Amino acid sequence: MNLLALSGVEAFYGASQVLFGVDLEVGQGEAVALLGRNGMGKTTTMRAILGLAGRSGGDIRFAGRGLSGLRPHERARLGIGLVPEGRRCFPTLTVAENLLIAARPGPWTLARLYELFPRLAERRGQPARTLSGGEQQMLAIGRALMTNPTLLMLDEATEGLAPLLRQEIWAVIRKLKGEGQSILIVDKTLAELFPVADRCFILERGRTVWSGQAEELTAELQQRHLGV
Repeated sequence: MNLLALSGVEAFYGASQVLFGVDLEVGQGEAVALLGRNGMGKTTTMRAILGLAGRSGGDIRFAGRGLSGLRPHERARLGIGLVPEGRRCFPTLTVAENLLIAARPGPWTLARLYELFPRLAERRGQPARTLSGGEQQMLAIGRALMTNPTLLMLDEATEGLAPLLRQEIWAVIRKLKGEGQSILIVDKTLAELFPVADRCFILERGRTVWSGQAEELTAELQQRHLGV
């Protein structure tokens, strides 16, 4: 059963159309990779799911419910959590305050989050602006988890991180997947992404041009749709 289903989704920024008919599904407990070259509409698709992409069309359904007409905070309350590109932590708030400001009832508590990210426990009293880039990324993921989402969306969660920190983030993603967390993920590191992803969807110029199992995405398909 699909937890999330997009059919013919369009999105506009002002008069400019960015998405021209995106089709996408994420099953319960499934990790799905959303792929494509830069500027093909991956981030806009995530923003459209949350109602942040301006004017949009098509059908977006979450847990069997249509999202048309719902505001972003209403969609989030249904169980959609986003780790945005660029982290976007609240710089003057402490680590603990960044986490608690988003907290909703559920299995993810502050104590459990600190077990997942011990570095955040060590820095719980520090303002977010004093953290390293990798620590801020952990905080962004932690903040999304504290909303206790049914679906976790990760937009370039490892971009720009040092290799060791990137591996830490991927270890967390694998752990979440193993615990049954439904995940929609955008990332460029295919070697790390493919072992996690159950299915892949590729966008080109705002349209879904390929979908299938991760193992079906051959080198030829990768070059055609993802190569520079």
